[in-house]
Amino acid sequence: MSTLGRGLHGRVLDALGPAITAGEYPPGSVLRTDELAQRFDVSRSVMREAVRVLESMHLVESRRRVGVTVRPKAEWNVYDPQVIRWRLAGADRPQQLRSLTVLRSAIEPVAAALAAKHATAEQCAELTECALGMVANSKGHRLEGYLFHDIAFHRVILNASGNEMFARLGDVVAEVLTGRTRHEVMFEDPDPAAVTLHVRLAEAIRAGDAGHAEELTREIAEGALQELDILAP
Repeated sequence: MSTLGRGLHGRVLDALGPAITAGEYPPGSVLRTDELAQRFDVSRSVMREAVRVLESMHLVESRRRVGVTVRPKAEWNVYDPQVIRWRLAGADRPQQLRSLTVLRSAIEPVAAALAAKHATAEQCAELTECALGMVANSKGHRLEGYLFHDIAFHRVILNASGNEMFARLGDVVAEVLTGRTRHEVMFEDPDPAAVTLHVRLAEAIRAGDAGHAEELTREIAEGALQELDILAP
């Protein structure tokens, strides 16, 4: 597909995806592709491509002689990074942030304990580098720089766990960390205590102390939940 084609169906997705996840098209709503193609001023083939992407996310299903039907929320692929992004951009943001943060609090402490047992020397070095990057960007309203290192830090832990299921959650964690920053569900600068906890966590993993790594990660997760209580109740 040409760049133009991707741009066109991307434009349709940028409108339909957030509308569906925001509930503007409730479950059971039927979307007529011909009408949508006319509305967005795109060809039927572009519209079909956009629908295929939405189908892959389980947001809609296509049926002959019926059209494109919005599926129940319980059937959505809620782990799809794009679905997460759309939900974080809408009215569902507080609930989405909370559910994702609770998921992290359940998964990441176990992943950190495993990382303390399985991380390679290279992964330990990368983790330390990420933690130092977080420290360097923790003051002066440098949230984008902090976010870059924060995402990398948590990806390393998930990968270093040696569990491929945990590793695949890297994109999910990246989206929730990005959402907290981009939608200003954070203080102007990161909590100094949280920054220190990340540094200590990198040290615990490097030292192979699984129990301490798990404990520190739980503290980080609890802090994130408390932050939501204050800023996104």
